[in-house]
Amino acid sequence: MLAALGLDRSAERVYREMLARPDIGITELADAAGITVDKTREALDSLFELALVRESADRPGVTHAVSPEVGLRQALARQQAELAARQQQVAECQTAVLQLIEDFGTSRPASDGSMVRKHEGMDAVRDTLDRISREAQFEILTFMPGGAHKPASLEHAQRNNLAMMARGVRFRCIGLDSIRNDPATLDYARVFSDNGGEYRTTPTLPPRMILADRRSALVPIDPQNTGAGLLELVGPGLVMPMLALFEQIWDIATPFGAVADPEREGLTKQEQVLLKLLAQGLTDLAAATRLGVSQRTARRMVAGLMERMEARSRFEAGLKAAQRGWL
Repeated sequence: MLAALGLDRSAERVYREMLARPDIGITELADAAGITVDKTREALDSLFELALVRESADRPGVTHAVSPEVGLRQALARQQAELAARQQQVAECQTAVLQLIEDFGTSRPASDGSMVRKHEGMDAVRDTLDRISREAQFEILTFMPGGAHKPASLEHAQRNNLAMMARGVRFRCIGLDSIRNDPATLDYARVFSDNGGEYRTTPTLPPRMILADRRSALVPIDPQNTGAGLLELVGPGLVMPMLALFEQIWDIATPFGAVADPEREGLTKQEQVLLKLLAQGLTDLAAATRLGVSQRTARRMVAGLMERMEARSRFEAGLKAAQRGWL
C-alpha cells in the first residue's frame, strides 16, 4: 500500500509492528514481520531515510516509530514536491524541444551533421515508419498521445512493433491513461506488453514522437493532423533533448497493468492534471483533448470532483481544491 512512498512490503510490515508494539526488540520484530534480522535492519534503514522512525528522545538508543499522521504526511509532502519538480522539468524540456523543431523546420544540415528531413503525406509517413522499423538495431522509444487510435493505424504499428521486438529491439512506449476507455487501443497495449514491450501511461503527453537507436527522431509536421506528414530529425544535437524529455516522463508514468492505489481522500493522476488544466483557464473541451478523453467524460470527472468536495460551483470547487492542496 505504501510502495509509492518508497516503502517495500517488508519495511511496511516492520513499521506496522513497531507502531503496534513500541517496545519490541529487533529479533521479535523480525519474527513478527516474517523476515530475517538482516532484512529487518534494511527495512529500518529505509524507515530512517523516510523519517518514519528515529531515535527516541526519552530513551536514547531505542528506535521510535513516528506517528503515521506526522510521518506519512511528511513523506507524502516530500514525494509531491519531488513530483512537482519533475513535472516542471518536463514542461521546460518540452518547451525546448518544440523550439528546436521550430528552428529546424526545413531540411538543412548543420555543422555537426544534424539534419531535419520532411516527409509529407500519409504514404510518406508509413514508408518512413516501415524503414525505421527495419533499420532499428537496439531501441525504440515513443509517445502515443491521442487516446483512442484508428484500428488500421494500430494494426500497422503493431505489425512493425512485433517484428522489431522479435529481433531483440527494446521497445518502450508511453500512452495516455485514457486508453483504458478504448477497447482497441487497450488491446494494442496488452499485446505490446505481452510480447516484451514496456508500456506506461500518464494523464497528458507532448505530441507524437518516436526515437530510434538514440540517433534519430520522428515528430509530426502538424500535431493536430498526423496525416500531414512528419519531420525526421537526425543527429545528437536534435535527438538528445527529446531523449531527456522521454526519460523524464517515463520516470513519472505508471506501468501498464499497475493497480492504482490513491489515498481515500486523494486524487488519481488524471484528476490532478484535469484540475490543473481547468485552473489554467482551459475549457472542458481543451482539457478533454489534452487528456485524450471525450468532452462528456471530462465533464463527468469535474462533476464527480465537485460532488466529492461538496462544491456548488466551479469557483467554490477551485477554492476547496486549493485548500486541500490539490492545486
